[in-house]
Amino acid sequence: MIEIRWHGRGGQGAKTAALLLADAAFETGLYVQGFPEYGPERMGAPITAYNRLDSEPIRIHSNIYEPDIVVVVDETLIAAVDVQSGLKPGGCIVVNTSRWPELIAAEFEGADAEIYAVDAADIAIRNLGKNLPNTPLLSVVARLTGTIGEKEFVEVMEGAFQEKFAAKPEVVAGNMNALREAWNGAVLVNENKAGRQYYTKINEQGNSGRSRGGAEAEG
Repeated sequence: MIEIRWHGRGGQGAKTAALLLADAAFETGLYVQGFPEYGPERMGAPITAYNRLDSEPIRIHSNIYEPDIVVVVDETLIAAVDVQSGLKPGGCIVVNTSRWPELIAAEFEGADAEIYAVDAADIAIRNLGKNLPNTPLLSVVARLTGTIGEKEFVEVMEGAFQEKFAAKPEVVAGNMNALREAWNGAVLVNENKAGRQYYTKINEQGNSGRSRGGAEAEG
């Protein structure tokens, strides 16, 4: 089972991204869960959303306390919330940021995790005209799970967006462009086992996604 925890603020689309990821994984034949943490959702207030993906029926119905992947939609939450809480050893943290890789790596110094940075806000603004980072982050997370290939993911999401934005085809095109760009857009920012810094885009790693035991990366 792959468990994912999203940290964002109200209005940034973390809940929507979790639900869309669940829909996409379901279309591939997986058992899925996608849900927000219950409570009032105010614009700008911290919120949490969750995903579970498995090839077997999921019988757990609680929040996720030991995720494999943590997604930080708003990097200001790093100082406000313990986003690493419970992260499984060797897990992944994905951060929406425009800062230099060294600075993001320093935020998680000592973490037993692969830290990925992606400027999801910039991708969204250029393709959608709005700062809606959830669509690019959805693409990065889908790839890291290793449960769906790019072609299948794009096809599933195009159908979902066409249904959701039937009256706004230009919105569909913008979202699809953002998904495609972000699929290969994340950068691995922390040190490898030899202690050398390397900032490798996912598509240069020689693998199609993250296996259950962790993503393989070339130093």
